[in-house]
Formats: sequence, structure tokens, C-alpha cells
Amino acid sequence: MPELPEVETVRRSLAPHIVGHRLRGALVRDPRLRWPVPDKLAALIAGQRIASLERRAKYLILKLEHGGLLLHLGMSGSLRLVDAKTPPEKHDHVDLLLDDGQALRLRDPRRFGAALWSEHPDAHPLLAKLGIEPLDKGFDGARLHAMTRGKTTAIKHLIMDAHLVVGVGNIYANEALFQAGIRPTLRAGKLSRARCDRLAEAIKDTLRRAIKAGGSTLRDFVNGHGEPGYFQQSYFVYGRAGEPCRQCGTAIKLLRQANRATYYCPNCQKN
Repeated sequence: MPELPEVETVRRSLAPHIVGHRLRGALVRDPRLRWPVPDKLAALIAGQRIASLERRAKYLILKLEHGGLLLHLGMSGSLRLVDAKTPPEKHDHVDLLLDDGQALRLRDPRRFGAALWSEHPDAHPLLAKLGIEPLDKGFDGARLHAMTRGKTTAIKHLIMDAHLVVGVGNIYANEALFQAGIRPTLRAGKLSRARCDRLAEAIKDTLRRAIKAGGSTLRDFVNGHGEPGYFQQSYFVYGRAGEPCRQCGTAIKLLRQANRATYYCPNCQKN
């Protein structure tokens, strides 16, 4: 599933090419996404200028002069800028048609994504209960320490809880915990303020490096121009079970937490 770095990569690759343009309408080939695409989407957006393309957690927010669209890439979707005349493929469900002859094309093979209209997209119910953005200044060791107090859940679970902090998906939780030297199974409430400082900074650094590398392409992720990401080439632990740790040479271990794969170095992440 595209996570925060992948969605931010898509946003950055598209925004310079679409902001300021007007939409001619929409072509909906299949409205059956996670939530149905609005019947009158073409009429709602026709003639409107794109004011901005923003991101909240794993959602893209296409803000127009009046209202906007909440876009989600689902499990394996993509949002690409293409010539509107490019023949659609099987899973190309929605085109947002631009005034320059191009289209924002939403591809979603598993149809877990979304293209939802809202008069006030920032206040959409899907965004209402989301936690803090990890790259915001307000997310730091003090904030993380406060989140962990009295919590018996594993620290990996806590930093992946979107009600507390958004966008730290499984890959990036594994990598950040390794960088901070913290075992993924450690009870969150046991973390000291100093270790929370270290983990908060590791989360920020991991996400920033992933964005700089264009995200992770494990199977089918591409940015808005159809280009893959390369962060997977620099993983320290994720997907490396049995391979030597890049820091100490100890074999990377794999365990399951809540049906998610967790990778860690038993030497570098002792507690």
C-alpha cells in the first residue's frame, strides 16, 4: 500500500504541472471504488481552477476554487498525468480532464481507493480523527513521550496508529525503530523521554530519506509520471530476514505482530 512517502512523492511530482490549470470535467469508467465515485463528478468540477494539491496522511486533497476532491490510492493504485487521448487500460477507472489536453488518471486494480467530492475537503469525516503529521514541527520527542504514557501496546503498533500519528506504515516503522535502536515489541510505556526523542527523530529522518528517494517500489508503485521509487535499495531491516545487519553483521530476524511482518536486528535493537 502506498504510504506517506509514496503519496507525498506523487503530490510533489504532480503539483507543479497541474496547479493553476482548469478542469474540463471527468470521465468515470467505473465508479465502484471503496466508496462510489459521485454521479455528478464531471459537472461538479467542470470549469474549476486547481488551487493546490495537498496531502493529509495518505490522502491527496485536490483543492479547487469551490470545494475539492479527496483522492486515495488504495492498496495498489496510482495517480498519473497522461495525455487524455492515451487509451485506458483495464484498471484505469477515473480521468480528471485538464484544459491542456492532459488528464489525471486514477488506476486502482483492487478498487480500494477513492475519488470523493467535498464542499469542505479539509473537514471531510475521513480526516477528522487522524493524528499528527510526523513531519510537522509539533511532532517531537515530547509529543511522542506523552502518547506512550501508560500504554502497554508494542511501540511498533503505537507509531503505526493513525489516530495518534499518521503515515508511519509498516516499512517505515521497521526502519525507524532500527535507526533508533529500539526493539519493535517493547511496551510503549517503557520508553524514556530520551528514547522518544531518538525515535521521533528517526521517524522524521526515515520518512524524509524515503521521500527524497521517491518512495518504495516493492511491486507496482509509481509517481505521477510513472516512475518507480528507490528507497527499497537502502533498507536496513525490512525484507532482509536472515541477511547480515548492515551495522553489526548479526542476522536480521523476522516475527509477526498483528499479522504484519516485523524485521529487526537482535543485537542493535536489544531493548
